[in-house]
Amino acid sequence: MKIAIVGYSGSGKSTLAGRLGEAFCAPVLCLDRLHWLPGWTERPDQEARALLEDFLDQNDSWIIEGNYIKTLLWERRMAEADRIYLLAFGRWRCLWRVIRRYLENRGKSRDSMAEGCPERLDPAFLRWVFWDSRTKNKRADYERLAALWPEKVAILRTPGQVRAVSPPACREKTGFFEKSA
Repeated sequence: MKIAIVGYSGSGKSTLAGRLGEAFCAPVLCLDRLHWLPGWTERPDQEARALLEDFLDQNDSWIIEGNYIKTLLWERRMAEADRIYLLAFGRWRCLWRVIRRYLENRGKSRDSMAEGCPERLDPAFLRWVFWDSRTKNKRADYERLAALWPEKVAILRTPGQVRAVSPPACREKTGFFEKSA
């Protein structure tokens, strides 16, 4: 099973990815781990693409969460995915979740983020969550995705819808949040 999870910051992509990775005993790759280097330094796009390409080539099943539409093999990920979950929560819910995530992880890197990138909550990120990530272009990207792959895209707008696609965990314990970067 190959599952791509995309959507707005704070919508729960990493949480859903972890649950699905456990349920399907599949490796989980959070694209923020590829994009960021310690100290919130951006990894060169070509290097991140090469790491992602290796991951895709080496795994028959996977859960990949994150957008990176322009830089991290969006077309290939979406084409290879058996299922695509688009988490399209409202901005207020996402903002609340980002604040809660910050309070829970303040001063440390969460599992879905690169080591050395402690959780932060600054005006630029708040603006990203509330406005900048919700442009007409971004919405158009998501609309194109749903139109291109209607048979495999599920748009989830509520926590209940996310819970409904979260199957019980598999018995075999596997690690998730690939640390390959």
